[in-house]
Amino acid sequence: MNKITGNAVEVNKLFNNRYTVQYYQREYNWERKQIEELIEDLTNEFLEFYQDGDTQRDVMRYGNYFLGPIILTNDNAIIDGQQRLSSLTLLLIYLNNLQHKNNGIKVNVDNLIYSEKYGQKTFCINVPEREPCLEGLFDNGEYDITNEKSESVINLYNRYKDIIEIFPDEIKEDILPLFLEWLIYNVVFIEIRTDSEQDAHKVFVTMNDRGLRLTPTEMLKGYLLSEINDNTIRNKANDLWKDKVLSLKEIEKDGDSDFIKDWLRAQYADTIREGKKGAVDRDFEIIGQTFHKWVRENRQMIELNKSVDFEKFILKEFATFSNVYKRLKGYSRNFDKNYEYVFYNADRGFTLQYQIILSAISPEDTTDIINKKIKLVSCFIDQFIAVRVFNFKTVDYSSIRYTVFNITKKVRKKSIGELIEILKDYIINMEYKLDGIDNFYLNQFTGRYMLHILSRMTYYLETNSGINSNFHDYVNRQQKNPYDIEHIWANDYTQGNHQLDFATEDEFSNFRNRFGGLLILPKDKNRSLQAMEYDRKVKKYDSENLLARTLNANCYSNNPSFLRFIQQEHLNFEPYQQFYKAQLIERQQLYKEICKKIWGIKLFDFIANS
Repeated sequence: MNKITGNAVEVNKLFNNRYTVQYYQREYNWERKQIEELIEDLTNEFLEFYQDGDTQRDVMRYGNYFLGPIILTNDNAIIDGQQRLSSLTLLLIYLNNLQHKNNGIKVNVDNLIYSEKYGQKTFCINVPEREPCLEGLFDNGEYDITNEKSESVINLYNRYKDIIEIFPDEIKEDILPLFLEWLIYNVVFIEIRTDSEQDAHKVFVTMNDRGLRLTPTEMLKGYLLSEINDNTIRNKANDLWKDKVLSLKEIEKDGDSDFIKDWLRAQYADTIREGKKGAVDRDFEIIGQTFHKWVRENRQMIELNKSVDFEKFILKEFATFSNVYKRLKGYSRNFDKNYEYVFYNADRGFTLQYQIILSAISPEDTTDIINKKIKLVSCFIDQFIAVRVFNFKTVDYSSIRYTVFNITKKVRKKSIGELIEILKDYIINMEYKLDGIDNFYLNQFTGRYMLHILSRMTYYLETNSGINSNFHDYVNRQQKNPYDIEHIWANDYTQGNHQLDFATEDEFSNFRNRFGGLLILPKDKNRSLQAMEYDRKVKKYDSENLLARTLNANCYSNNPSFLRFIQQEHLNFEPYQQFYKAQLIERQQLYKEICKKIWGIKLFDFIANS
């Protein structure tokens, strides 16, 4: 008889092998959402155990975290689990790159990422087409996917970029070694091994197909429908529920449950777990885990008392909010000028916007009021993100979950008038202001936002100067020749006046990264101009986007719409024949004035009156 074994195994042991993926298995297809959930789960669990002052030895007393079963054959073919193993490989590569940038303690994880023989790296998931991408990410965190055809490789690269954006700042430095120790020794899988591939598939089918396990969405539907007395109305509610759930799943695999969590948190959640060790889950967390139970246990608070209440809950509330959610998801994927801020927030990976926007809406709102609330709240979120980023403050989920929860409660079901006052007051009274732009520069943290910011400025300038511009083109990383951040100064201390302006090369290098010395250019142009001196480079800028062209004197001739706009808005643009320290400081001040117009509170009144 063929043998089947099951054992608990830590990441440290599991990743000390090399695994194959059979040719007929599906591609690596995790999306940002799955990576976000994985990192959120892992980092939140780690922070539950971590206490200030802990050392690596203290990690020994931390609890374990279970990441589910994986099914393997005895010759290391993966039958189930390649998505998680591939994603963890990316995370280990990222954390390894991160720790080598830091000056602190290093945890050796190289052997968990790859083995090397005759100068050839073999990664944990041994699929030849993936090797160049993984090697590039391991060596320098980069890989050129311009001509890449493999779906798996494109997804691996994009998920690595997501990890860079999502991983919380609070773990990136001093406590990074502790997180790595916990990840490799305390994160556990159940490893199920079989003698044959056939047996492995039988185990997989048994685990996934035996029994009809209901999802939380199905259990919630069953409960709500069971409380409706009238058969005709119950059938109508059932048909509507099925139709909406199907359309939500067409958006995303778990679109139905994602929507319900955002809806219930937005409209009803009243409490959230305290941020201290041993704290218990509250409304916010329970809705995220078992929303069907939460609704049942909180029916009185939701005002689900009689049959008519359950009818309204599905036919009115569920219908209204699912429709709005679908619209928001559409605006986040496809740029719509009328709802541009939803797209801007999504471009920066701010998934919490759906919860905040849904909170402001009442089921009794007209379509016009809903539209205005979407615009107002998404504009507020855009400003909230901008202010924090310009002051080097993270908008990662783990850092702002309490802030977002409090905002959610503040705006819940408010009228347009109340909403405007709340949003304006919040921005005015934020601890940080847009004046942080004075010291803004490109670094590891701001790098994830800088392309977005410079693209917004370019788009703003072009559209207001009568030029047909497309913001999405500037931030789309999937196109053949995407835009990159361009340094106006070449990375050469010996060029121009730099040795007079700066006492050391390090001082020059740091100043070169300041906001006022940056533009965007297509990738090929950016690379071709890298080493060029400014007086030659500025001539090339004349054929590029308008923000780049403003450095060249030709931009100020025969360009009446542009000149009229900058005069009207009192924007002190001017061309520069030479671009030294004084000019960069002037340009930084100009950028600050542009940003104050893009992210100004006057926009709330403009939206309300439009």
